[in-house]
Amino acid sequence: MVMDNPPSSPSFPPELDLDHLKAIKILGKGALGSVFLVHHTSTDPIAPSPFALKVVQRSKPDSDRRARWEIEVLSRLSPPNPTPHHPFLPRLLGLLQTPDLIAWAVPYCPGSDLHALRYRQHDRVFSAPVIQFYLAEIICALDHLHSLGIVYRDLKPENILIQHSGHVTLTDFDLSRNLKKKQLSETVADLKMDPNLSPAIPVRRNFIRWVPAVADNKYRKAYKKPKPARVSPVSRRKPSFSNGERSNSFVGTEEYVSPEVVRGDGHEFAVDWWALGILTYEMLYGATPFKGKSRKETFRNVLYKEPEFIGQRSDLTDLIQRLLHKDPRKRLGYHKGACEIKEHAFFKGVRWDLLTED
Repeated sequence: MVMDNPPSSPSFPPELDLDHLKAIKILGKGALGSVFLVHHTSTDPIAPSPFALKVVQRSKPDSDRRARWEIEVLSRLSPPNPTPHHPFLPRLLGLLQTPDLIAWAVPYCPGSDLHALRYRQHDRVFSAPVIQFYLAEIICALDHLHSLGIVYRDLKPENILIQHSGHVTLTDFDLSRNLKKKQLSETVADLKMDPNLSPAIPVRRNFIRWVPAVADNKYRKAYKKPKPARVSPVSRRKPSFSNGERSNSFVGTEEYVSPEVVRGDGHEFAVDWWALGILTYEMLYGATPFKGKSRKETFRNVLYKEPEFIGQRSDLTDLIQRLLHKDPRKRLGYHKGACEIKEHAFFKGVRWDLLTED
């Protein structure tokens, strides 16, 4: 269902120039591309303020469309758009395009991600107060995305980055989707691809020749053959980014995929609340609740198995159980979105009105 009055296109991000960029190291490799820590040489060398540059090869199947979609979402999240920048979501700093690649810059988060942070904890789990802290910020970020009509669809520890301040930032929006839901304002509109993103911006140097400057040829090989950190997103149908009330595309990380996605019933914003339940369980116990020995067994567990809780039941385990309801219509967050979840007893005492203040 396409809406009649789309918002004005987001402003085109600043163009990046390879001649003024210096790659410091590779931060990570994923199914879509590689991420580099980059320094802009025109800034003060004493205080370089590095940023993260995500690079995608256009020759990979469907990579160009997914990359341009992520840039579109980041543009919607970045000033000077009508909505102010959200403290737990990234902003787009710049864009670089050639016939062979597309790259974009976002702020660098030096605290790694929630997956790595959990592994540094005692017994590789978080305490309840720490879980409350991170969940509250993640809920605020998802709430903002949903208010824009965007369902995230890729919530997992590796996609939750830790800023220098210790707060979270969600990353990787190529699997997100624009949806319309009756609870949303009718002014929420279809996210169209910005036509300005199509033509390649000419640059004077080839990017592949720039990559080895990081250290040696091992980075060049790493860039050419990016590998996902854990489980790659899976897809049975060609992803669609057009607007609608439900999505039928099969995307996500196996252990985080919701029952309605496995069944192919179509899905909406409730898939993010399911993923939040999986994330919370993993933060508490150090493992996801439905992982099997194979993808088939994992999906069977998602459909039929109930999460197992160890020890005394608490407000936290009750929250997890309500988020992991197999029927999305009975899942916490389905009817009133984030407001329902914020009202749960586990978040008693959280000053939601102060969380997003600078």
